[in-house]
Amino acid sequence: MHIERHKNQRIGWLRAAVLGANDGIVSTASLVLGVATAGADAQGILIAGVAGLVAGAMSMAAGEYVSVSSQADTERADLERERKELAADPEHEHAEMTEIYIGRGLDEELAAQVATQLMAHDALGAHGRDELGITDMTAARPVLAALASAGSFSVGAVLPLLMVLFVPAALLIEAVSAGSLLFLAILGALSAHAGGASLLVATARVTFWGALAMAATAGAGALFGVAA
Repeated sequence: MHIERHKNQRIGWLRAAVLGANDGIVSTASLVLGVATAGADAQGILIAGVAGLVAGAMSMAAGEYVSVSSQADTERADLERERKELAADPEHEHAEMTEIYIGRGLDEELAAQVATQLMAHDALGAHGRDELGITDMTAARPVLAALASAGSFSVGAVLPLLMVLFVPAALLIEAVSAGSLLFLAILGALSAHAGGASLLVATARVTFWGALAMAATAGAGALFGVAA
């Protein structure tokens, strides 16, 4: 039997990885640019960047864990409600499934047969999938989401920090700006390839918003640096 692999099977990890890496590049590069334009020395810029990496990775992990845990709690509550309804009134639940399949294009007789067979095999799984939209592919996984976000954020954040380490101070602002935009463009292209999306659109979207964030932060750093 041939098993087809579809792009949407990658949605869970791809979203977390792209979000984390994008935030890592943008936030760390913006922080470096803001501190650099304010007049800080190389050591101060590096310390700020490393602190931003650690704080950002932990924030991403905690935020993703809390958010996805809330989704998981909701899914469990909905499934528990379905379990009780199946025990209390299986005929009504069968009628619900029949209506769902009629709405998807089956005639009433066939829809009732499908509902009967699926509920006999795994009633709760059938209701979770077809009534609630909960599948193994889309089910919330808080720990995996947290680790993916923190890891990808750290990888993204390391890229601007490497430039702080190896680029001369006189060229730092230009190098971080250009290098981070290049990293963002590569990230957009990779995410588009993995997700089967338009290469140009994904690359332009990621690069534009990253450039806007870095420009705003650099402007704020320059303003406070002058004010100081």
